[in-house]
Amino acid sequence: MAHRVCPYWIGFFLNNPLRRFWHNPEEILQPFIKNGMNVLDIGSAMGFFALPMARMAGQNGKVVCVDVQEKMLLALQKNARKAQLSDRIIIRACKSDSLNLGGFEGTIDFAIAFAVVHEVSHPRLFFADILRALKPGASCLIAEPKGHVSVREFEHSVAIAQQAGLPVSGNPKIKRCHAVLLHKTVELV
Repeated sequence: MAHRVCPYWIGFFLNNPLRRFWHNPEEILQPFIKNGMNVLDIGSAMGFFALPMARMAGQNGKVVCVDVQEKMLLALQKNARKAQLSDRIIIRACKSDSLNLGGFEGTIDFAIAFAVVHEVSHPRLFFADILRALKPGASCLIAEPKGHVSVREFEHSVAIAQQAGLPVSGNPKIKRCHAVLLHKTVELV
């Protein structure tokens, strides 16, 4: 699903512990992830969010990590082994037109796409894949860097998400980012 993909070597900077000063994963994710949840990290790279998500989801939870770059996923696997979290992490390589989430339809309690949407070549397909993966009532946090993405571009992405069936349920404050919380409405029987 890549459009303008962040080069692999940038992954080392994104996974840098100094980044925690402005994007602390535990602080950002604490309101959304609970023990036992199945969560989705879209554009997981080397695991900056995925590893904390795995700790927060606990032994009974899972983190599905998707990325378009095989090298990023290999580094994530290595980092997960080192952190003794491999048993909680499921890794999938994205396809050019799909997040490759077959088998996870309606199983995800929370998803995050941090600094990813601006790299996606097919945003309608991207948000449709997220919608299918989420359980009814589940949320998806979208955050885009203000330095890369204008307000207008961000609002356009949010409009596409809403058209796909993911209405806005909140606007979390994340330093240096545009951010929105989307949700999948509860299906009435």
